[in-house]
Amino acid sequence: MLETFKPFIPAEKKLPELTVTSIITGVILAIVFGAANAYLGLRVGMTVSASIPAAVISMGVIRMILKRDSILENNIVQTIGSAGESLAAGAIFTLPALFMWATEFGEKTPSLFTITLIALIGGLLGVFFMIPLRHALIVKEHGTLPYPEGQACSEVLIAGEEGGKKAGIVFKGLGIAALYKFIADGLKLFPSEVDYSIGAYKGSGIGGDVLPALLGVGYICGPRVGAVLTAGGFMAWFVLMPLFVLLGGSTVIFPATVSISEVFENGGTWGLWSNYIRYVGAGALATAGIISLIKNLPLIAKTFAQAFKSFGAKGETTNDRLSSELPMNIIMIIIGVLAIALWLIPTIPVNFVGAIIIIIFGFFFATVSSRMVGIVGSSNNPVSGMAIATLLISTIILKATGKVGFAGMTSAIAIGSIICIIAAIAGDTSQDLKTGYIVGSTPKAQQIGEVVGVVISAITIGGVLYLLNAAWGYGSSELPAPQATLMKLVVEGIMSGNLPGTWYS
Repeated sequence: MLETFKPFIPAEKKLPELTVTSIITGVILAIVFGAANAYLGLRVGMTVSASIPAAVISMGVIRMILKRDSILENNIVQTIGSAGESLAAGAIFTLPALFMWATEFGEKTPSLFTITLIALIGGLLGVFFMIPLRHALIVKEHGTLPYPEGQACSEVLIAGEEGGKKAGIVFKGLGIAALYKFIADGLKLFPSEVDYSIGAYKGSGIGGDVLPALLGVGYICGPRVGAVLTAGGFMAWFVLMPLFVLLGGSTVIFPATVSISEVFENGGTWGLWSNYIRYVGAGALATAGIISLIKNLPLIAKTFAQAFKSFGAKGETTNDRLSSELPMNIIMIIIGVLAIALWLIPTIPVNFVGAIIIIIFGFFFATVSSRMVGIVGSSNNPVSGMAIATLLISTIILKATGKVGFAGMTSAIAIGSIICIIAAIAGDTSQDLKTGYIVGSTPKAQQIGEVVGVVISAITIGGVLYLLNAAWGYGSSELPAPQATLMKLVVEGIMSGNLPGTWYS
């Protein structure tokens, strides 16, 4: 397969690539996609890959507006732009818990500097952990791992180079969605939320948000993922809740101190959800993450073996543009410096043990994520499952070493947040390098582009989180932050031992 594969732009042909135009355009898209995905993730609990829309918009801006003709420039734009979405995904799944705890405990909210450092170190580690895997995953397994977003981006870029007009469709979609949002939530001519209440079933019913963003998420993720999410909602509200009320008086299922019937009478289904169902969700998510890791252990072992083999093959000096990468010795030095920074910088709530956990689990989950997205795509990357698995272990370790209470919980979330960002960025970097491999981009230029995207996104994500918290507040109906709430519950439950009923004991 490798002998017959030829990139769209051959190695001997050189085109503008890492230019001022591509960097500035990519930075703008990184900020826009990062903010948009942060809001989406905090609203509905999931994000979507920005690689494809970034590629299309890049093609529209550089080729059609600026009249520049370089597919490699377009590729750098989408590389930088998609980093914003991935870093935002990792951050919003965890960091809002720090804001919620600050309110509950009467403490100061995390500073912009702290959030920036957490996001920056996590993002850089995600990039530098993935780079050594490029040869094993992207080159050697080109015919095996599809990397769906990576291939789709390459098709968009090649179509643009050959005169495609796909960018126009994206811009039309942006305009229609903005107009709909303005009419529904701005002018309020019709509601963006519809529901039907079931009177006998206190506080519950059937409904949904009628939003263009959710329509786009559903289309990208497909009917299977949408069906699984819908089934989970029905299972929680129309199966588990009635079952809990029915069995609420059983001391076998629940301890005698728990009166589920009383919770239902006083708080309705919302009371059941707050006190029980969301803990079931946290446990289900953690279990799914652990099962996913166990199922993929053979693939993980294979990836590590290929990565170590590829080090020797890549050690030789080459002038081939398509094999040019950031030097491995520089990467190892940077990883070491970042590990020390995690431990020694006072504003980051991570001690020596936490830094060790981050490096070990970070490289492990970067490997898992890099291979997983090659199979299921970045939008379905189980980042939250990896984060919860990390939180379970790190919280237990921190508690065992005496770091408990508010300090222990913030430290656990900081560790989980960095791991979450590492996994998200590693997956995004894999997709981008796949696109570059197909179109004939210089790996070194793309890797520099990833670093630029991470730095810019880390600087801006703190401001985005502060603005959203000031506007609505995390945990509110407008910004429920479902993933971060689950992470918060897991840490609180393990640290305090107060998970409801017998589920913790």
